[in-house]
Amino acid sequence: MWTMGTDFKYQYAHTWFRNMDKLIHYVNEDGRVNALYSTPSIYTDAKHAADESWPIKTDDFFPYADQANAYWTGYYTSRPALKRYVRLLSGYYLAARQLEYFKGRNNLRPNTDNLADALAVAQHHDAVSGTEKQHVANDYAKRLSIGYTEAEEMVGSSLAYLAESSDIAGRNPMIKFEQCSLLNISYCPPSEMDFSHGKSLVVVVYNSLGWKREDVVRIPVISESVTVQDSSGKLIESQLLPISNVSVGIRNYHVKAYLGKSPSITPKYWLTFLASVPQLGFSTFIISDAKQAGSSAIASMSHTSAGSDKGTIEVGQGNLKLIYSTDEGKLTEYINSRSLVKASLHQSYSFYAGSNGTDEDPQAAGAYVFRPNGTFPISSEGQDTLTVLRGPILDEVHQHINPWIYQVTRVYKAKEHAEVEFSIGPIPVDDGIGKEIITQIATTMDTNKTFYTDSNGRDFIKRIRDYRTDWDLQVSQPIAGNYYPINLGIYMVDNRTEFSVLVDRSVGGSSMVDGQVELMLHRRLLHDDSRGVAEALSEQVCILDECTGLMIQGSFYLRIDPLGEGAKWRRSAGQEIYSPFLLAFTEQAGGNWTNSHISTFSGVDPSYNLPDNVALLTLQELEDGNILLRLAHLYEMGEDKDLAVMANVDLKKLFHEKKISKVVEMNLSANQERAEMENKRLEWNVEGAAMNEPKATRGEPVDPAKLVVELGPMEIRTFIITFDYIFLHTVDP
Repeated sequence: MWTMGTDFKYQYAHTWFRNMDKLIHYVNEDGRVNALYSTPSIYTDAKHAADESWPIKTDDFFPYADQANAYWTGYYTSRPALKRYVRLLSGYYLAARQLEYFKGRNNLRPNTDNLADALAVAQHHDAVSGTEKQHVANDYAKRLSIGYTEAEEMVGSSLAYLAESSDIAGRNPMIKFEQCSLLNISYCPPSEMDFSHGKSLVVVVYNSLGWKREDVVRIPVISESVTVQDSSGKLIESQLLPISNVSVGIRNYHVKAYLGKSPSITPKYWLTFLASVPQLGFSTFIISDAKQAGSSAIASMSHTSAGSDKGTIEVGQGNLKLIYSTDEGKLTEYINSRSLVKASLHQSYSFYAGSNGTDEDPQAAGAYVFRPNGTFPISSEGQDTLTVLRGPILDEVHQHINPWIYQVTRVYKAKEHAEVEFSIGPIPVDDGIGKEIITQIATTMDTNKTFYTDSNGRDFIKRIRDYRTDWDLQVSQPIAGNYYPINLGIYMVDNRTEFSVLVDRSVGGSSMVDGQVELMLHRRLLHDDSRGVAEALSEQVCILDECTGLMIQGSFYLRIDPLGEGAKWRRSAGQEIYSPFLLAFTEQAGGNWTNSHISTFSGVDPSYNLPDNVALLTLQELEDGNILLRLAHLYEMGEDKDLAVMANVDLKKLFHEKKISKVVEMNLSANQERAEMENKRLEWNVEGAAMNEPKATRGEPVDPAKLVVELGPMEIRTFIITFDYIFLHTVDP
């Protein structure tokens, strides 16, 4: 096979094909070789007919380099804001399709089609990867925003329909739900209302996961006199956390950038409460003015300057405790009283200077290429005062790392992992040096150069520093050549514990030192790397005529477990990070919401949860009225002793109010039946010991009477489901 062309090579097809025709003509005239225009399937059929034996490759090709100092490991992090936007809207799209199904799809607008198209285009290898020109990245973001705006309208109307009481004629909902697309920067106009005049805020919290879930909701409020009730009128414990000056600055700057005007109100607090929400359903909460009793607890605040004393500060109200040194103002220890894990833990920030190229090798760092020219610790510049906020739901530790890095670490009473939220930027480049910002989390674990990173959020692949399974590696770039893409997470193990870090977007990362995890969070460079972008990766946000470097905000999550127990958290928390609660708001003036509306809803049999090892990837009503269902087993074989086993999903309970008339299993992309695909699948001869590898466990075909789907470890199954519908036909007498 000789592959024709690559990027930029089809700009004048006439020249291409004229010369290819000549080449084919003269090769065939010679007669020793038969040349023809081909396709991958023609080539594959010819190889199969040769009846040769082939080796199996089970790992991937990362990290990739096209020359000694040009590892394409920079794009794992390039354009981190766009990467987050794609990830956020992917999870939103999953929930939106569910709600569109529960209401009943309308092929007229609004629907989720535009968002689907925008997300599909964003999967291009020069889109979410961050290897496009700036104006193209802007266009991708614009398309995503347009798709979100339409899906947001559809989601609001679906929730209004589901919340409307069934005794209202025609169920034509009058409710107007709002959502807050800028909630991450504490901007949410519906929640910033004045509760003192008797108005209440109704918050509908939707859970797109297939199991019942408890999680903390955070919304900005302007008053400290608020109370939270659930749908039964019971008071819910809540907590107020003062919004930091840094967060207010980020809010004001970016709201003006997005909306063209500064916000008129500045909220004072984050209101937090623990919400319990049914599977594929919603719960309703009412926020109103507090009548003294039951008002939200305001977090107590303390400040500790580094070096002020030689003591420690303990943070955490539940099983997890983090210990900080007041001498250095830094994290030192991780303690879980339930699992009896006690470990040294340190976190720091550094940056790699982006290479400008050298006389010997002009290769510069850029959107594709990670070529560091020195590692530089980021000192706290005397600003590492710890601000600790404590309350009944969570504790927070605020750290001003330097003038352009701010960090908040959260420890929730009801959870056993720490959440680290970072704000980075604008990255200064006035010194003429491009910078790639990393965080390093160090333990004393003995990991023997070994760590694990996920492959597309699914199976984890074993990585060994400075080693490749397929060939003898010559290390020319010891840092860039050991970087890997991290979509879900990275973890390390020793003979006692396993340390896991999960991420909220795709980033690059590694373990450059035993016992340490490293994540690249942001990068800003000053030179092009000559791979086709023809621009330096130096993103900016512009308001009117003033442009500043891109600031990003994000989170990563960390936990230490006893050996063999980390997979359960990685898989379940990974689903919760990808599919956060969807919040919708409406105002209530007087009256009792719960008496006139449906305040809790589940789209499945209320007694049924999906198994803990199964995720619902797709629940979508298609244009023809059929349902597309895609289920995924979350665990690899041997990953967990209890959950890496065959799982069963009961379709009768999943669709408890519908009568299923037909279930057809499809291939993964649902464009052909699985049976048809398998009839065309080629059987290959495999070299050597690979022939003796155990076959993967796979579920049996679905029995049309039992309607139970079996899923083996890591298996994804896709179905088209048809329901029996009863049509009422009225005849004029």
